[in-house]
Amino acid sequence: MASQVATDVTKALAVVVAGLWVAGCAGTSIVPPELQERIERNISFQQIKVSPLSYLGKIVVVGGTVLSVKPLKQSGTQIEILQLPLTSDDEPYGRLMDSKGRFFAVHKEFLDPATIPIGTRLTVVGEVTGSTTSMVDEFEYAYPTCDILSLTIWPPSLPTYWFRPYPHFGVYWGPYGGSYWGPPQLSPYGWPGRR
Repeated sequence: MASQVATDVTKALAVVVAGLWVAGCAGTSIVPPELQERIERNISFQQIKVSPLSYLGKIVVVGGTVLSVKPLKQSGTQIEILQLPLTSDDEPYGRLMDSKGRFFAVHKEFLDPATIPIGTRLTVVGEVTGSTTSMVDEFEYAYPTCDILSLTIWPPSLPTYWFRPYPHFGVYWGPYGGSYWGPPQLSPYGWPGRR
C-alpha cells in the first residue's frame, strides 16, 4: 500500500514538473530578435513548395518532424523534415497526415545525427534557397530548400493518457466541487478514486 502511494506521488510530481517546464518554454520566442522584422509570416509552406524560386532569399518559419540527418561533404548538415503546422508559439503539432510535404534544411556546421534522432520535432527559421530533386523510395521528389538561421528542437510530446486508465465506480467530485453519481467512468489519472 505504501509503495503504491509513493508511486502515485512520484507520477504526480513528474506531471507537475513537466507541466512547469513546458509552461516556462511556451513564452519564449524562437525567432532571434535581429530576425524578427525580416520574417515573412504571410508566406505559407504550401506557397514555397509550389514555387520555391519565387521566394528566394525570403526568411520564413517552418517546422515539422525529422526524417533524416545527413552530414555534407562540403561542410554542414542536411536535415530532411516532414512539414507540420505550427502553433502560435511556432511549435510543430498535429498528425503526420496533416503535412503539406517534405523539405531540406541545411545547417552550415556539422551536427551529429545522433543528437537529432528521427522523429524529433523542430522549428527552423530559414532563408529560402530554392529546391532540389531527390528520390523518395522509387519516386522523384522536389524538395524546397532553406539555409538554417535558427534551429529549435522541441521536447517529445506528452501522451494524452500519462497514466493507465482504470474504471471508477461511485461518487466523482468534479473540478468545481460538485459531485457526480452515475455509470462507471474512465479516468486518465492513476490516483483519484483509489481506495
